[in-house]
Formats: sequence, structure tokens, C-alpha cells
Amino acid sequence: MPRVQLPTVTPKRRAWNKGRIIGQKRPLLPKQVWAIRARLELAGNPRGLALFNVAIDSKLRGCDLVKLTMTDLVKDDRVRDRVSVIQSKTKRPVRFELSENTRETVLTWIRSPEMLACLFLFPGRFHDRPHISTRQYGRLVRDWVTSIGLEPSGYGTHSLRRTKAAEIYPKTGNLRAVQLLLGHTKVDSTVRYLGVELEDALSIAERNDI
Repeated sequence: MPRVQLPTVTPKRRAWNKGRIIGQKRPLLPKQVWAIRARLELAGNPRGLALFNVAIDSKLRGCDLVKLTMTDLVKDDRVRDRVSVIQSKTKRPVRFELSENTRETVLTWIRSPEMLACLFLFPGRFHDRPHISTRQYGRLVRDWVTSIGLEPSGYGTHSLRRTKAAEIYPKTGNLRAVQLLLGHTKVDSTVRYLGVELEDALSIAERNDI
């Protein structure tokens, strides 16, 4: 009796993005920033508060934020007003300013017993990890946004990077300034990041060229 060759059936794989919100993560609104800060303060979490504040002020990518060292932010037992770091992605320097509130929270954190003889500003809790990982940072962000009732799938580490930029651009219309603050090499990257119309963004950039 001849054999019947059945067609090969390839099992369907679950799509990696099924049930997930993909694309740009939303920036936090000012009231949401203050709500997270309040919860971290009430919880007595100096590391979380310092990390959150530095993330908002610095606008750094997660890979650069977690690698910040004590010498990057602190000099002569004083937290710097302005900081310059080399970005891992572009290998170019980016500068940012730390607000008074952020400087105070950083100073409180570095004076805690956990920071004795630490090289990195946000050290890891395992010997083979000198600083927290980007994955751990992502989990913290998820916990923070969840704590104030936000849907975590709509937010991520880039939400903190975008938060201040999303406030600065509508108030100033200065795309070039935002580009410098985010450390983007091309204005097109800033346009996509902010989600503004290209023609509008380019005309603003021309008027504010520096």
C-alpha cells in the first residue's frame, strides 16, 4: 500500500509582540513625576529616589545611566551642578544639569552606609556586577509606574529619558537645544524621538541654529 506524504505542518509561534504595546514609550507627566517621587520618599528609598531624579535630569539612556560613577557626579564631597559623560552609543560627550532637589537626593544616597567605598553611583548587589544592570533598571521603572496606577506596558526606561525633553520642546520650540540635551547626532533622531512633524521641526531648527 503506497505511503501518503502528508504536508509538513509548521507549528505557529506566538508573536513576540502579542499583547504588548510597541513603539515609543510615553514620557511621564509632571504630576506623575511628583507622584513617584512622593512614593519613594514615603518608602524611605534613597537609592530609588536618587536614581529616579538623576534619570529625569540627565536624560541618559539606561546603559549610560547605570554606569555613572561617583567621580562623574561628585567632587570634593559635593555633587556637581553640571555633568559631562561619554555616551556608549555615539562615543560623544553629552552634558546635563542636576537640579537642587536631585543634588540633595544624590548626596543623601552617597552618604548612606551601602555606598561605603563604592565606585559606581548605583552599585549592583552581586560581586560579579559592579553596577545595576539595565534589566534591573527596567524592572525598577516598571515598579515605579505601576505604583501610581499606570499601565507598565506603556512605559519604560526611555520614558524617563524623554520626560524632560517632552516638557522643554513645547515650551521653547528649540529643537536644537533638545537635540544637544539628548545627545543625538542628527536632528532627525530628535524629531522621531519627540514625535513632532518633520517640516515644523526643521523650520524651528533653522530659526534656532547655534
